Amino acid sequence: MKGKKNLGDICFDVFIYIFFGLFTLVCTFPFYYIFINTVSANDVVAKGLVTLIPKNIHFTNYINVLKMKALPMAVLVSLGRTILGTTLNVLCTSFMAYVVSKRELWHRKFVYRFFIVTMYFSAGLIPWYINMQDLHLTNNFLAYIIGVISVFNMILVKTYIESIPESLEESAEIDGAGYLLIFFRIILPLCTPILATITIFTAVGHWNSFTDTLILMRDPRLYTLQYLLWQYLNEAEAISRNIRAMMAQGQMITMPAIVLTTTAVKMTIAMIVTIPVLLVYPFFQRYFVKGIMIGAVKG
Repeated sequence: MKGKKNLGDICFDVFIYIFFGLFTLVCTFPFYYIFINTVSANDVVAKGLVTLIPKNIHFTNYINVLKMKALPMAVLVSLGRTILGTTLNVLCTSFMAYVVSKRELWHRKFVYRFFIVTMYFSAGLIPWYINMQDLHLTNNFLAYIIGVISVFNMILVKTYIESIPESLEESAEIDGAGYLLIFFRIILPLCTPILATITIFTAVGHWNSFTDTLILMRDPRLYTLQYLLWQYLNEAEAISRNIRAMMAQGQMITMPAIVLTTTAVKMTIAMIVTIPVLLVYPFFQRYFVKGIMIGAVKG
């Protein structure tokens, strides 16, 4: 039977709720602060007068920023690399995790340790760039999706697979199933929690990446949204001037509340880039904790 809580238990529960409530507030407030500054009057935001409640709400900032010519193409590139790169990475990583989990693999320990070593040692940036150049992957979309195995994620999936009863695979082998059929029909469906977890890791990594664009890409058509954000943040003043000039040429009424400022450009672009991740994460959240914890402790 569940016993009644004493005073100490109640005080502890209250402390936990207050602590995590404040922690949640600290984590979510920056996003809220950026959002209310993007929809408030720009002249008020420039003076630093918006802190908790938006003032003179308008969405002109989003309309003006979305009109930038390079933005639609950058969105397509980022979506393409995120979807294709994540799919290939999760599929190849999970299959390699399945392979190294099999005891009958020839020199299994050596193969597994060979992968582990790559987590601690790398050739460095310059050899990597020369290698990508020799493979003709500069100014090439394939450079975004060519890295299809993550060793850290492979370890997570391998640990999870090893927690699945071997009797399931043995029964499938008796029925004549091979490794590929077992992997796609038995292992993958049972690994949904951990696959959802590494999907989050991989997708967010692809979406937020911009250094590979900075180093490898010179064609503006291959710029990602994050790289464009980095450019815009460095050129926010010039962008706000250009948009104000476009509004003036169109003979639009340029009220101080909607005239783009440097701060408005930076916060609006940051919000546009962040919103997709905030929308996708809740759909995977229920798998997140389960995927991390199951298989973490064996016995």
